[in-house]
Amino acid sequence: MRLAVIGAGGIGGYFGARLAQAGEDVSFIARGEHLRAIKARGLRVRSPSGDFTVNVPATDDPRTIAPVDVVLFCVKSYDTESAAEAIRPLVAPDTDVLSLQNGVDNEEKLGRIVGPGHVLGGAAYIFSFIGEPGLIEHTSGGRIVFGEMNQSRSERCHRLVTVLERAKINAQVSEDIHRTLWEKYCFICAGAGLTSLTRLPMGAIRACPETWELYGQVVEEAITVGRASGVALPPDLLDRTLAMAQRVDPGAYSSMHYDLTHGKRLELEALHGHVVRLGRRFGFPTPACFAILAALRPYMNGPPA
Repeated sequence: MRLAVIGAGGIGGYFGARLAQAGEDVSFIARGEHLRAIKARGLRVRSPSGDFTVNVPATDDPRTIAPVDVVLFCVKSYDTESAAEAIRPLVAPDTDVLSLQNGVDNEEKLGRIVGPGHVLGGAAYIFSFIGEPGLIEHTSGGRIVFGEMNQSRSERCHRLVTVLERAKINAQVSEDIHRTLWEKYCFICAGAGLTSLTRLPMGAIRACPETWELYGQVVEEAITVGRASGVALPPDLLDRTLAMAQRVDPGAYSSMHYDLTHGKRLELEALHGHVVRLGRRFGFPTPACFAILAALRPYMNGPPA
């Protein structure tokens, strides 16, 4: 299977490298020092399940790659539309574009540009990041759940599961990808918001009653606007999300915290900004998400001037 990965960071870099290690034909679209390091030394992965290096084609110009069977679309949410335009040369009539991004509205934006029939929604459950140019640091997780946006059962989903499992990636097809995306969204809004706001890891957040209460309020607000949007979120989602957060390694941070502390742009609008906007649309107060949005807004495009 021919695959292309756009966004060769913690998520795309890790899963793409696993697929290349398994013998799939994978090309990477990256930029800057990360791209130069991949070209010079290959893409390295440091992981609890074993370190490895793959020598793979890499470019900053998708036009140099022939159309592929699958695009792993792993860019930050704020780059969705520009990256979707960039991958047009890769998309043939039967190309699948699997979005593995934070947020719940990327698939719609992507579909408007490449065509909705190409798009599969997906959620990645993994802690990984670029440790240095050309190196992916994988600390835990590694599961992908994905599915058709119209909730149909399709042969292409089962075919892709087979390819991912062959690469020793834990993959499954969701019967309701909208619910899957929103369940992860509720979790990451809280984790990303609180680790970034406090600059502390999950263990410290859980240890402080007031901070942990705020964590739960963020989850509740996201659940409320998700249900108002018509997503069939289960009645026990708050309890399950908090239980999952209790199991997170006490030293864990979020990708937003990483971006904040490294002077990068934040996915603030796709997470807390989206909750606030939906709350206003449907008439539900979202004070916890608004507080995070207001406090981090000066850092959204990098360090304040």
